[in-house]
Amino acid sequence: MSDSNNALNQEFRTAMRQLAGGVSVITAAHGENRTGLTATSVVSISMDPPELFISVNRSSSSWPVIEKSGKFGINVLQQDQQVVAEHFSGKGGRKGADRYADDDWYQTPDGVWLSRRALVGFACDVEKVWMHREHALIAGKVTLINVHAGPQPLTYWHGHYGSFIQN
Repeated sequence: MSDSNNALNQEFRTAMRQLAGGVSVITAAHGENRTGLTATSVVSISMDPPELFISVNRSSSSWPVIEKSGKFGINVLQQDQQVVAEHFSGKGGRKGADRYADDDWYQTPDGVWLSRRALVGFACDVEKVWMHREHALIAGKVTLINVHAGPQPLTYWHGHYGSFIQN
């Protein structure tokens, strides 16, 4: 990689840290294999039928599990679930099912894992996948929604977790 590309990549990383985002945990399970990842970008792409869009690095432990199962969960975290976000980001070396510690999880009839404490839990079937560079871009058809009234959402901005404050 040239110095100019490296500088541009670093500048891009710095610029993207300026985008504040809600924090979600993407869960993946196939048989006894459970894993997941932390994401700050979940996009609504259709209302009828309801569909959401996520991006997963193909070198992550989650991608092959999502690919095999054809399903995934999206858990929109509340402000006091920072430790959950950290577990699913791999902080502290947590891997696989160990990432599910310290929260209240349940499995839907379709085998998707959702948090009982998340603001919202979505169970999704993989509708379509596009491969782009090192990522799998996944459109998921929502099959179940659980909304839990709760406090403020967990947010992420400039490398730090926080919460949304209404004025």
